[in-house]
Amino acid sequence: MMRLSAATALAVCLAAPALADQVYETEQASFTVETVAEGLEFPWSIDFLPGGAMLVTEREGRLRVIEADGSLRAEPVSGLPEDMLILRQGGLMDVQIAPDFETSRHVYFTYAQGTEGANGTALARGVLNAGMSALEDVEVLFRVDFDKRAGFHFGGRILFNDDGTLFVTLGDGAHFQSEAQNPSNHLGTVVRLNRDGSIPDDNPQIEDGAPGVFTLGHRNVQGIARNPATGSVWTSEHGPRGGDEIHILEPGYNFGWPEVTYGINYDGSVITEERERPEFVQPIWYWTPSIAPAGMAFYTGDAFEHWRGDLFHAALAGMTLQRMEVHGDRVIGIEDLLTDREQRFRDVRTGPDGFLYVLVDDIDGEVLRLVPAE
Repeated sequence: MMRLSAATALAVCLAAPALADQVYETEQASFTVETVAEGLEFPWSIDFLPGGAMLVTEREGRLRVIEADGSLRAEPVSGLPEDMLILRQGGLMDVQIAPDFETSRHVYFTYAQGTEGANGTALARGVLNAGMSALEDVEVLFRVDFDKRAGFHFGGRILFNDDGTLFVTLGDGAHFQSEAQNPSNHLGTVVRLNRDGSIPDDNPQIEDGAPGVFTLGHRNVQGIARNPATGSVWTSEHGPRGGDEIHILEPGYNFGWPEVTYGINYDGSVITEERERPEFVQPIWYWTPSIAPAGMAFYTGDAFEHWRGDLFHAALAGMTLQRMEVHGDRVIGIEDLLTDREQRFRDVRTGPDGFLYVLVDDIDGEVLRLVPAE
């Protein structure tokens, strides 16, 4: 597989001061940035409801509604689980409406469940009532089978597949990184489940594998998206100090963490001298230094003709919205957007209107929208 470092790739960084009516000019598109909503506490994920409203999660444990007219509803959606743990990186994470939402009204979400001393990532679903004020009949469909301590590396992204299954991305629990090479538990894996939480019969048969494990050897997967051109599923994960990675999922793949990595520990010490081994699958892209990639999305709208099929990454430490030009299943170039704003970005999605939506990770967080300048 092709292996590239972002440090050697072309990056176009916009440096003009941010203004309300500022036009960003790039080789591929000209756009302005609109503020859709503000006053959100560390927004983590966004999804779009029929009729124009949006659901936004706040890491601090609230599910919010942005009305079709753009106003943020004051009261959060009720009915979320009472055992949610709000601790450091843990809390309410991804939200995705079901593909059959118009008939089932199912909303799926991930959250940190448990206590500071024993916690894990959980997947749940509920029925959104007609007034969008409450989730009813909430049920936990899956929980990581390892009680880790502290509040780090939960993963937490959801991706629906056309075959009635879904993926949930997970993390290694930070203090338990060696468990990412232990297939008998869920730490450091991506799991594949049926939409009711049961295990698909055609999941890979991994020796001693825990129920649902699809791939392993991950550190902290916080991005997942399907390439519309090839149908492949891409994930992005946080490395330590350097070594963030993009992978293409295949059944039973082992991506090597922490036995191989392009990063080092935060204190500068060496994790391993090895970058690759025959039994581990190499990333198709890695970042050194780290940008801390979070949500990712292939642009599938019509508003930006020259962005169609490109991959966008919301980056936390990198404080950038990174556009990757993609050819087939290869990254052939990158462009950094919105760097002048000096904001941490948590998620990015293509909206049903064809615009690009971006979440700002802050105690006074925002939902931004990129629209064509004309």
